[in-house]
Amino acid sequence: MSFLTILEQLTPGMWRSMLIFFLTLLFSLPLGLAVAFGRMSKCTPWRWLIKAYISIMRGTPLMLQLMVVYYGPFYIFGVSISSGYKFYAVIIAFVVNYAAYFAEIYRGGIESIAVGQYEAAEVLGYTKNQTFFRIILPQVIKRILPSITNEIITLIKDTSLSFVITYMEMFTTARQIAASQSSVLPFVGAAVFYYVFNLIVAVLMEKAEKRAAYFE
Repeated sequence: MSFLTILEQLTPGMWRSMLIFFLTLLFSLPLGLAVAFGRMSKCTPWRWLIKAYISIMRGTPLMLQLMVVYYGPFYIFGVSISSGYKFYAVIIAFVVNYAAYFAEIYRGGIESIAVGQYEAAEVLGYTKNQTFFRIILPQVIKRILPSITNEIITLIKDTSLSFVITYMEMFTTARQIAASQSSVLPFVGAAVFYYVFNLIVAVLMEKAEKRAAYFE
């Protein structure tokens, strides 16, 4: 079997991996900001609850979280699960996991902004929302872009963990083809995909960092 034929067979898995990637970013980035606000809340019980959530998400393997989200409804609540639920389980697990990491990145960026900027904005008549979204957030984004880039690159590779619940993304597909063909070429094809995807993301994020330098 030629390498091009193997790449063709890997294409459905490639699209599924990309879908996991984009949906995870779509939901986890704004959720991470909301979690960061909760982490900095003045309400002590709420703040400790958010801290516990972040601690659990960062302290346990994503692979284990995937298994809990997928198998949990059946073993904990007795709810029957279908193969169609695999996709939703993957997205839920990835979103809640990465939101915790993004929350801490956001928090670090927000807390790095000098208090004087808030005070100056208040003197100028800005509301709290205007101050945050027009003055603080653009600076925060500029400061956290390198850290966000690292997490995004990790996310691309982490999509392969979906194999633990046999969701047919790139790596799971490559494993099945490799087993049926007794060939290592499917893994080479998957490696090429991950590398090229990561390279594209790294280049785009580098350009974003240069554009964000406007806020220095």
